[in-house]
Amino acid sequence: MATTLSRRALLRGRITGIAPAIRPPWAAQEPEFLSLCSRCGDCEKACSESIIRSGDGGFPVIDFIKGECTFCADCVRSCKSGALSHSEASPWQLSPTIKDNCLALNRVVCRGCAEQCEQQAIRFRPAPGGVSRPELNIDQCNGCGACVGPCPVAAIELNSLPNSGTAGEQKQEINR
Repeated sequence: MATTLSRRALLRGRITGIAPAIRPPWAAQEPEFLSLCSRCGDCEKACSESIIRSGDGGFPVIDFIKGECTFCADCVRSCKSGALSHSEASPWQLSPTIKDNCLALNRVVCRGCAEQCEQQAIRFRPAPGGVSRPELNIDQCNGCGACVGPCPVAAIELNSLPNSGTAGEQKQEINR
């Protein structure tokens, strides 16, 4: 995950930088979001999945460890400041990454992430003489985060995509 170094991070001793926060769905671009958001907590209270929490500086962030986003837009309807604004566009551009500590990559049978993925963006490819390996189909992923919480070793993280224009089917096969 890309990191940014800010004055706040430096003063808090995080000189390696901080990962960009994942904001609620349909959030404005980060600079505009930060200027519009009043940090009232209405989106947090409105979230039926309880995945929105107060983050750094009191701004709302998504915590996929608690659950998944159902894209109900209750957070958007509760936002009076305009920091969240429902549109026909995708709620966000997030993509899963499977880290090296994944149990399946370490020859332990585990398919919890794929079992929770309704979009079937995570599948397991049989490996000769071994444990099936995870494969991501990024174009099928809607960024709901259902795969994050069930992972017993926190091997899945969602990252912002650098640009939303993808052509064709993208797959990430995990090789080791």
